[in-house]
Amino acid sequence: MEMNASAHLSPITLFLQADVVVKAIMLGLLAASIWTWTIIVAQVLKNRRAHVRSDAFETTLNASATTSDSTLAFARDSSPSAALFRAAIGEWGHSVRAGSRLDKDATRERIADALEGAIEGEVERLSAGLNYLATVGSIAPFVGLFGTVWGIMRSFTSISASQDTSLAIVAPGIAEALMATAIGLFAAIPAVIAYNRFGHAIGRFEMRLGRFARHLRGNLSRELDAL
Repeated sequence: MEMNASAHLSPITLFLQADVVVKAIMLGLLAASIWTWTIIVAQVLKNRRAHVRSDAFETTLNASATTSDSTLAFARDSSPSAALFRAAIGEWGHSVRAGSRLDKDATRERIADALEGAIEGEVERLSAGLNYLATVGSIAPFVGLFGTVWGIMRSFTSISASQDTSLAIVAPGIAEALMATAIGLFAAIPAVIAYNRFGHAIGRFEMRLGRFARHLRGNLSRELDAL
């Protein structure tokens, strides 16, 4: 008897017995959860690549004799640090080869602006997909709650139709409601945790890029003084 009751209230059986509204909610939340984990895995790999490639680029750059003569060697590097380097060197080239009297102070300001824009671009690229995590973390519990309310309403409708308040009548609807809530939390909790963790990691990486940008500005400023 207990085995039959357990089978009757198994997740698969509850899903199959649910009405179309609760089924749609469950499927939508499961799809959101799968996509959330896909984004989490992709973001972990993306952050790791950004750190590893930036480490390799900065090590190679530090071994160069001069910063301004290293353009060709790093033209195809895909690391965030290389993107900053290309932005700074691009502005350097425009200013130094302008053909007119070189304004060193203005050149320094333009290099700083170029580096700031490059940092913003790299942070935006690394943050792609985090808005989805924030959205799932915010709305998934409420979508699950809607499924809960709908399931409880269905239970009361069953009671009214059968004039029977026994557990066998109300249990399926309540179980469907709780299952919808559980799936909503299953989708929301990892999304919220991942969003906060990635936001912190990207903030720290932005600080790292800022330090690298100041290092570049210092090197190029010294090379400007030597012209």
